[in-house]
Amino acid sequence: MSSLTVVEILSQLVRINSVNPAYGGPGEGELGGWVRRFFEARGIEVSEQEVWPGRLNIVARLPGRDRARRVILEAHLDTVSVQGMSIDPFAPRIADGRLYGRGACDTKGGLAAMMQAVAGVRSDGLVPPCDVWLAAVVDEEFSFRGVTKLCEGLEAEAAIIAEPTNLRAVVASKGVLRWRIRVQGKAAHSGKPHLGVNAINHMARVILALEEDHRQLANFPHALLGPATCNVGVIHGGVQVNFVPDQCVIEVDRRLLPGEKPAAVLAQYQTLIDALQAQHPTLQAVMEPPMLTDDPLETPVESEVVRLATALLAERGREAEPCGVPFGSDASKLSRQGVPSIVFGPGSIDQAHGAVEFVDLAEVEAAAGFYRDFILRFR
Repeated sequence: MSSLTVVEILSQLVRINSVNPAYGGPGEGELGGWVRRFFEARGIEVSEQEVWPGRLNIVARLPGRDRARRVILEAHLDTVSVQGMSIDPFAPRIADGRLYGRGACDTKGGLAAMMQAVAGVRSDGLVPPCDVWLAAVVDEEFSFRGVTKLCEGLEAEAAIIAEPTNLRAVVASKGVLRWRIRVQGKAAHSGKPHLGVNAINHMARVILALEEDHRQLANFPHALLGPATCNVGVIHGGVQVNFVPDQCVIEVDRRLLPGEKPAAVLAQYQTLIDALQAQHPTLQAVMEPPMLTDDPLETPVESEVVRLATALLAERGREAEPCGVPFGSDASKLSRQGVPSIVFGPGSIDQAHGAVEFVDLAEVEAAAGFYRDFILRFR
């Protein structure tokens, strides 16, 4: 482990199954242990932060000249399920300049590049201007508990979160709000449906009202993210075909733009439901508490983390204009903590979570150089 290339680091990370337990996997324990030993072998201070028993954030610390200032490099250890993959998820294979395997793109490629950058600065005897923390955290793919724990009492001047952005500096991303709407009906025999209240029929009214409401979102686009969006992704209702169904439930996914607050958005949907119930007296719909909320990200382009990132990209002849992405990440949680944050890493989100996941190795190597220069030049 003493001297590894970034490709060798990535290969080892992919070999270790770190599927989130929420998706039937063993979790991040083995992978976190490997990351911890990687830094210990290089004389870099490393600590563990318990999120749950057996599920630990790993934080490596590189001292800087100004110990009062801190830069965070952050990547998640967990991956999504391997169900449906058409390649061996844990046998990293290199072909045509790509490395294949679960997590190669999301986001072990970025983690490997960050590890290589920090280890290289240490082995070259360089001291960065600020303290550098590399945080490898758990549970990004399910409930963000790893970064939430990391943020407790955290202060830092900047953070870069590794996600597949094709080496673009991402300064804005949509938030997410997920909740259930439950319609209560009244059961009856299907031979006498007039004696019941059909919950599925009423839910159809709810869905059509949502669809009409969502058409209006296109009228208010964000400069980098486009319009907010909403999707009804799950529906359950009824017991059997000859019953009038007494319940129907949908799960709704609403993507939030910067400036939108989950409570205010939910209140707007409650107003819509109230109006429907006024029109249809037998319709009884309940908005259940949110299953998940995540704030949007919008980091000012004049902040130092963005200015340095775009300067480094311009020096490399890469696309330097800050951009936005529709997917969420740990960046919004760090930003909410007051840490100016961007998302940056190798690979394309189009390959994340896929049946054939891969990352371009040239991008991984370029990301390692970018992270190294960033931590050496951020002041």
